[in-house]
Amino acid sequence: MESRYAYIEKQYIGRDYVRIFIRLIMAAFCFAAYVYERDRDNTQDLFLVVGFGIIGVSMLLLFLIQYKIVVDNGSLILDGLWTTKRVKIDLNSVVEVKKAIYSRYYFNNPVYNLHTKGTIRFYSSGKDAVVLTDRDGLEYFIGTQRPNELLLVIKDEMKKLK
Repeated sequence: MESRYAYIEKQYIGRDYVRIFIRLIMAAFCFAAYVYERDRDNTQDLFLVVGFGIIGVSMLLLFLIQYKIVVDNGSLILDGLWTTKRVKIDLNSVVEVKKAIYSRYYFNNPVYNLHTKGTIRFYSSGKDAVVLTDRDGLEYFIGTQRPNELLLVIKDEMKKLK
């Protein structure tokens, strides 16, 4: 059975381990404040509600797709959330493809189509990225969980086009 696309990957907002850890620490603080609150009045219950709210939002974010990477018919398509525009990169205009580390920082914010300093960045989680350079010198940093596979598929698609 042949798949419809050469490559497909979904990046989720809530699956970054650092962000999960931060949300769990905030929820644990709320639960600890609930248990150790000395004044037994209505404010104590607020800590319990906020703690469960953080856990609930964290569980919902695990299933919320930030963007989807698709390689198909000589193009790389990045499709984001509801209000984001679809980005289509024609692989005919790409002159160089390489694997790189997305950022030297440990904490990175999730971004979609962020234009900065001659680069366009797409990132959800992880530390690896595939960098595409087009004829104009513009670099596309695409954060991915499977950089080796994406790199091989893009190179294979570029060979098919030539």
